[in-house]
Amino acid sequence: MQVTETLNEGLKRGYAITVTAAELDEKVTEKLKEAQPDVELKGFRKGKVPLPLLKKQFGQRLMGESMQEAIDGAMNKHFEDSGDRPALQPEVKMTNEDWKEGDDVKVEMTYEALPDVPELDLSSIEVEKLVVKAADADVDEALESLAKTAQEFETKDGASEDGDQVVIDFVGKVDGEAFEGGAAEDYPLALGSGSFIPGFEEQLVGVKAGDETAVEVKFPEEYGAENLAGKDAVFDVTVKEVKAPKAAEINDELAKKFGAEDLDALKGQIRERLEAEYAGAARQVMKRGMLDKLDGMVSFDLPPSLVDAEAKQIAHQLWHEENPEVQGHDHGEIETSEEHQKLAERRVRLGLLLAELGQKAEVEVTEAEMTQAIMSQARQYPGQERQFFEYVRQNPGMQQQLRAPIFEDKVIDLIAEQAKVSEKEVSKEELQSAVESLDEE
Repeated sequence: MQVTETLNEGLKRGYAITVTAAELDEKVTEKLKEAQPDVELKGFRKGKVPLPLLKKQFGQRLMGESMQEAIDGAMNKHFEDSGDRPALQPEVKMTNEDWKEGDDVKVEMTYEALPDVPELDLSSIEVEKLVVKAADADVDEALESLAKTAQEFETKDGASEDGDQVVIDFVGKVDGEAFEGGAAEDYPLALGSGSFIPGFEEQLVGVKAGDETAVEVKFPEEYGAENLAGKDAVFDVTVKEVKAPKAAEINDELAKKFGAEDLDALKGQIRERLEAEYAGAARQVMKRGMLDKLDGMVSFDLPPSLVDAEAKQIAHQLWHEENPEVQGHDHGEIETSEEHQKLAERRVRLGLLLAELGQKAEVEVTEAEMTQAIMSQARQYPGQERQFFEYVRQNPGMQQQLRAPIFEDKVIDLIAEQAKVSEKEVSKEELQSAVESLDEE
């Protein structure tokens, strides 16, 4: 077997691989010898079929398999010897398309190698971490909001309004057929809660007890249940009761409804939750500052294919944000700009750097962390959680989408442990301004 370099330009690599006819014949013979003890043919006892006869009978069938194994073996040995890591799946094609049995196999392999990422002194990084304490007014505002969620509903006469609760029976159908998880009885639905498919709740504003109506909706393209994603559906709805909200009083009884001992204890829990939210927002600000510092510390060649793919994804995402009325992806090709390319280079560079740091530190995403991430996403699809879990389980791309941000955050934590992090106490408004500036950059 021969491997000859044909291209070495930047990160682009090319190799000509030749698998000789003799090597292929040897592999086929080896496979036949392994199978010989178990083969039975008419006129021969089990395991006594002569090798030449086996070769005549099965050799052609094993040739393709042997050819693929030989090429894969040559590629794996090359990557092991060279230390190269391809940015994407290598492109492999036969160059002697008129190949016939008895000829050598000639293959061309091309790929872009991942670059060598320079080592960094993480202790030289200095970043600021914003700290916000929850003010009493913020706690009171959150308490009032919490009280609204604990409000009770009283039966009312007349038509429903936004904010009312309707008790309904419903059956959902796609193409006239009911689907699993699409039916319920005596379901209490708060109008305006956004808990159902977009467009569902709005069509129930103005209904009265005893009304029967057909609610027409379209499942989102990215819906967790693949059999429903992007489909038009009709829900046959029967309105059993219309209820108006009744404000809950803010007192110890309210606190007990939320598992707190008394009102003061509930306020303490709210303060902790608010400060945890502030800490999460502050972490995003710190993370951006840290990534900016890292980006200024490193410079290395980037695989063009990765940058181009990232630029296209950025352009596609921004186009959909600017054209929210377009739900599908059957639009024309979206051209990338210099700005998209520049942002893509930053993302790819930082992505490779964080991947390298994480790999060297043996950072791993645990099964428990993945399960938690999937459960968090599944909550967006009430009644379809099981289908979403199944969708993720069968979709490696979706698994990677969920795993990547967890891995990145763990690497950021790793960097923060070694960097110089100073704390600065600011107001909620200052933190909000810092968060908003992240979207402007």
